[in-house]
Amino acid sequence: MKRFAVVLGCASAALLFSAGTASAHVTAKVIGESATQGGYTKITFRVPNEDETAGTVKLELRLPQDTPITSLRTKPVPGWKAEVTKTKLAQPITVHGREITEAVSTVTWTAESGTRIGPGEFGEFEVSGGPMPETDQLVIPAIQTYDNEKVVAWDAPPTDGDEPERPAPVVKLAPKGEGDDHHAATPASSPTTPAAAESTEDTTARWLGGAGLAVGALGLGIGAGATLRARRMTRTEA
Repeated sequence: MKRFAVVLGCASAALLFSAGTASAHVTAKVIGESATQGGYTKITFRVPNEDETAGTVKLELRLPQDTPITSLRTKPVPGWKAEVTKTKLAQPITVHGREITEAVSTVTWTAESGTRIGPGEFGEFEVSGGPMPETDQLVIPAIQTYDNEKVVAWDAPPTDGDEPERPAPVVKLAPKGEGDDHHAATPASSPTTPAAAESTEDTTARWLGGAGLAVGALGLGIGAGATLRARRMTRTEA
């Protein structure tokens, strides 16, 4: 019984560790509205700081050029400077009857002096615009830079199997006619509640953490019961 309790304790510790690392990557979410092909929407990028000693001071998003977005605006973030860069398209596209020859290629946030996302913290950066391309999903690689000059590229495309080590942020897009098809950019000041902003990864991590605590408590209870029974048996024999 003692050995079983030890095994349960180790398993719970491993589960808690995995819960803490499950959501530790840059993610993209559409919160409180739809994301429809051909429509306009707001996308929130959540950036956790993974380094225990350094802070995040720069985030660069690289927009796909084969499925371009022609217009994006950034929501102001105190202490951060945002820059949207456009690049000429290899082949012009037509949007609402108008020929478009360039699209957004990068969006970059750079921290001002004294500002950073510190250890144990996360930041959120928002963009609003469109039209969203006619594709099932929008893959947006993100480059995270720390103040110790470490650079982490979250650029691995999604796969049908296990999640890659450093997955790129992905936004799922519904076909036209499903959900609201907005033709005006969502105001950058639209309020977002903390409950709505919580990502699926964070929810999963919390569930796993709770399960790990329950398993650990069960293991401790079994171990304590086994110890008491062993002591009673020893006293009886004596």
